Amino acid sequence: MKITQLRNATAIIEFGPYKILVDPMLAPKGALPPLKLLGERMRNPVVELPPLTGGMLETVTHCLITHCQKGHFDHLDRAAKAWLRGKQIPVICTPHDEGHLRQRGLNVQPLAPGHHEPQPFLEGRIRTVNCRHGKGLVSLMMEHGVGYFIEMPGEPSLYLSGDTILTQEVLDFLARHQPDVSVVPAGGARFDLGHEIIMGIEEVLQFARATKGIVVANHLEALSHCPVQRAALQEQALRAGLASRVVVPADGETLTYASSGRRTPS
Repeated sequence: MKITQLRNATAIIEFGPYKILVDPMLAPKGALPPLKLLGERMRNPVVELPPLTGGMLETVTHCLITHCQKGHFDHLDRAAKAWLRGKQIPVICTPHDEGHLRQRGLNVQPLAPGHHEPQPFLEGRIRTVNCRHGKGLVSLMMEHGVGYFIEMPGEPSLYLSGDTILTQEVLDFLARHQPDVSVVPAGGARFDLGHEIIMGIEEVLQFARATKGIVVANHLEALSHCPVQRAALQEQALRAGLASRVVVPADGETLTYASSGRRTPS
């Protein structure tokens, strides 16, 4: 299995011949609106996509969406919709998002209803895990979405957590399934008021303590409301004795994992 971090939540997951684009935000730097109204109003994304993006997109066979409604452009923006529509890439999503995506002309292939039961996915199986995209009053504005647990023959099991804070449901899932590799949002995103709406450093470290597998951190240094820096997360993981299992890829970096979940040379 290969994971190529592109930017924010956007990545390409490779399982043999399948190359799955996750939560694409393809707009150029500064093309999208600010996410904070007070202080410096930075437009988003705050960085460009890495140079290898165009070539990698040409290899994509499927797209996987964790959530996309209520204005969550950082997981599916206008540029990504146009690209997916033009290529007619199969877009896998929850039944909740099916109508929304179909109205935009995408080649939608929704999963069957039923949140926690595994169902066929390519040559393996997939199940969803509920997300909690923040807490308190701010959570009422959010689209909570799902994470995905993917099991493919001969590959490490993979948990794409989606946009979530660390909840008891996520901890219970980890205890039951112990994924070999997990990809989690680590940017500590928050608006001008209210709580964090995804994990920050402390929750990522708590997540890592709850699993025996590798934890890959994303949502870093790409959006104006995500203050966590890669260097700070790496430093805290080192202090916590978790540096060997908390991986912080650069945009454009490819991680390769064997069926054991161990990282192999790229």
